[in-house]
Formats: sequence, C-alpha cells, structure tokens
Amino acid sequence: MNNALQQLQPYPFEKLRALLGSVTPNADKRPVALSIGEPKHRSPAFVAETLAANLDQMAVYPTTLGIPALREAITAWCERRFDVPTGWLDPARHVLPVNGTREALFAFTQTVVNRSDDALVVSPNPFYQIYEGAALLAGAQPHYLPCLAENGFNPDFDAVSADVWKRCQILFLCSPGNPTGALVPLETLKKLIALADEYDFVIAADECYSELYFDEQTPPPGLLSACVALGRKDFKRCVVFHSLSKRSNLPGLRSGFVAGDADILKAFLLYRTYHGCAMPVQTQLASIAAWNDEEHVRANRTLYREKFDAVLEILAPVLDVQRPDGGFYLWPNVGTDDTEFCRDLYVAEHVTVVPGSYLSREVDGFNPGAGRVRMALVAPLAECVEAATRIRDFIKR
Repeated sequence: MNNALQQLQPYPFEKLRALLGSVTPNADKRPVALSIGEPKHRSPAFVAETLAANLDQMAVYPTTLGIPALREAITAWCERRFDVPTGWLDPARHVLPVNGTREALFAFTQTVVNRSDDALVVSPNPFYQIYEGAALLAGAQPHYLPCLAENGFNPDFDAVSADVWKRCQILFLCSPGNPTGALVPLETLKKLIALADEYDFVIAADECYSELYFDEQTPPPGLLSACVALGRKDFKRCVVFHSLSKRSNLPGLRSGFVAGDADILKAFLLYRTYHGCAMPVQTQLASIAAWNDEEHVRANRTLYREKFDAVLEILAPVLDVQRPDGGFYLWPNVGTDDTEFCRDLYVAEHVTVVPGSYLSREVDGFNPGAGRVRMALVAPLAECVEAATRIRDFIKR
C-alpha cells in the first residue's frame, strides 16, 4: 500500500459524524443541515434538456482534451468574465475541461510536484482538504498560512519566509475562500505572481465560488484578471480552476475547467490521458449551454443575497458574524469551543453546522478555525431562516 495514505486525516464530515453520532437530536424539531456545501437551488432546465437530447453520445469515447466547441465556450466566458483580451487564451493550448475542480485539483498536484525535491505545497488555513491530501500523495509537505480576522481572513503573504517560498512548488489560493468567503485582492494577486517568478512556483487559483458575490456591478477579480493587468499574455505559472457546481447549481454534472499556462497544461493533459478522466460528450454539450448563459447565474446570486440578508438580520444581534465577500458560507465566531457548540446546537435544535477546527490545522499550538463554525446557506430561504432562528434562540439560552 502507498504509505502516504497513512498521513491522510479523516474528512471533516467524517469527524462531524463521529461528533454527532454519540448524541441524540431534539426529536420535536425537523433536521436542518447547514453543514455540507452542496448547492440546493434548482439546476437550469435547459442544461438538463441539452444533456437528455444528446444521450446518444454515450456511444462515443470522449477525448481527454474535450471537444473544440466546449473549449471555445470556456474561452469566450473567460474573456467576458475577466476581461481577457481576445486571442490571449488559445482554446487548444490554454484550456482543459475537467470533471469538477475536486478531481482536477488533486490530479494537478500529482502533475506539478517534483518528488525528488524537498517540496512544499502552500495553502490557506482553513482550507479545502483536497489541497492537503493531494500534496501528501504527491510526496510534498503541506505548509499552512493562517487566515485571521485581522488580515481580512486572507493569509499574510508578507510574513512568509524566503525559505518557504524557495521550497514552494504550488501555492493554492481559494477566492472567495472556503470557509471564510474572503476575496484575494487584485494587488495581492499581482504581488504573488511576482513572487512566483522570483521563486519559480505555480499559483493554483481555486475559483469555484467566484460567481457567488453580492454587487452585480463589481464582479470579483481572479488570477486571470491579474494576468491581464500585468500584460501577462502567456499566463506563466498561473492556473485557474472553475466549476459549474456552484455557479450553475450543477454539482452532479461534474463539469469544470482548468485554464492558464500552456506549458503546464500540456503536462497536465499528458497526466490526464493516463489518469483516464475524460468528460462524456453529452456532459460537454450540456456544459456549453451552461457557460453560454448568465441569466440563470444572476438569478442564483439573487437567491443567495436574499438568504444572507435574512439570516444576518437574525444572527447579527447575538453572534459575531459578518457578511463574506463571496461564496455561500458564514464563518461566525461563536465565542466558545466550536465542537461543543456544534454538538450542543445539534442536540437542542437539530441544526447541523461544521466546527471550524475541523476545517483547519493546528500549527505551533494554534488552530485558526478554533472557536468558529461554518454555516452553508444552501438550503431554501425558509429553512435557512428557521435554522437561523433556532441558532439565535440557542445562543440566547
């Protein structure tokens, strides 16, 4: 067996099941889950119709590179969304379709990490656990950068030592962040690109929540935006990961893309041809329909905006909680042990949230997620309001 498997920690939801498995929730109240970040809004009907209309494509072996029409649709979306000048992104060289960002983030790490080096994979803390597992199974050591309230829940990149940057092979970013909802500012992205040039590492920007934001007039920037601002037409050392799961409420479609540095993507394509993870053609055609439409995405943001407004009105008077920059999570400070809070809330109110310490790692005796919980506002508005009301009543008691 691969001995690196022994280094993997249980997933946060396994820890949560163990925490709650020994207690009994209030049977008088129906369960409300704010734990798993699975979109619950209705999937676009036209995507399902496109998928159904092309089921005959199940008789066709898909290629790892994907059909040209999908790569062209993705390229056009990047141009519209991040103001990438026409012609900068070559659909044949700078774009790869993937089966969701989770699979892609893991496989990308196996491609990029050089096992012979004393490699670090640097990530925010708290973080999406795939970053850590992918690093360990690629033969690298995870290195965690705390995301604290005093720094806007972004890492303090200025505090990172030169030795860490020298050993860094991949820097993972998540913007808006999971679970904090924090955006990495454009100027910070530009500084990180300069550091990547100086120390020769790859920036892997996980932007799967990028289309969930509050101000329709000000879409948040991404790593491609920083490349454009710097005139970086080759996207050197820069790779972005996007998905239809959150943007279009299509988590079961397993469809996303990776875009950026053509040399890195050439190696990634080689890895993927052996990995055996081509996207079915009918899924690709359905994905084209989703990437070509923004109306359903705006409607999606409206639903989240309504939920944040309603829930924050209920919780803000009794809880240290702020509206995030984006995404669909709240990251409140509960002022006590986060695991006890989650367990006791479940027992008293049958509401499930995730302890922040389960989403973070303790470094030098400090866990930046301790004392916080993650609440995913993915349920319908009425359920989110009911959960928030129960949480308020629980805190008051």
